[in-house]
Amino acid sequence: MKKGIPIFRQDMAIEEISEVANSYIESEWRSMYESMHEQLTAAFVEIEDAAYGLYLDQLMPFIFEQLEDAGFSAMEKLEENDFVIAKRLIFRNSLEKWGTEDNRSRIFWNVIHDKQGNPIGTILTEIPHSHLKFDIPSAPVIYSLRESLKERIVQGIRRIKESG
Repeated sequence: MKKGIPIFRQDMAIEEISEVANSYIESEWRSMYESMHEQLTAAFVEIEDAAYGLYLDQLMPFIFEQLEDAGFSAMEKLEENDFVIAKRLIFRNSLEKWGTEDNRSRIFWNVIHDKQGNPIGTILTEIPHSHLKFDIPSAPVIYSLRESLKERIVQGIRRIKESG
């Protein structure tokens, strides 16, 4: 895999998809964070947590585009009041229940479907962030679950976060 380009194949399992996505994030997140820090620190004063959405708008779409180029689908039908960041992360498909004010954790989920439209599992995008100032204390992380039903996804997220 070339550094910086996530390569997905149609025959990948959900676990392999999260590994490829994580290696992309690992190679890109810090330089992107540093290059945007001043702008997003100023934005945070005005729009608070939405500044993290601006960051994810830069970091995440490439992963989803590469996934879709490989024949996967990561998006569900939008509802009228949906708020979407990074083109594929829907706020109603997220939880923020963990951490301190200076190191909170929001997790978004996307059910991934293959070319035939069958769910193969779910990728979870965790964004660590501060509510006190613009700060991402550690790299965003992608987890994978074999689940595709909301109740099971939420249980899976709790299992991941609470087993620490």
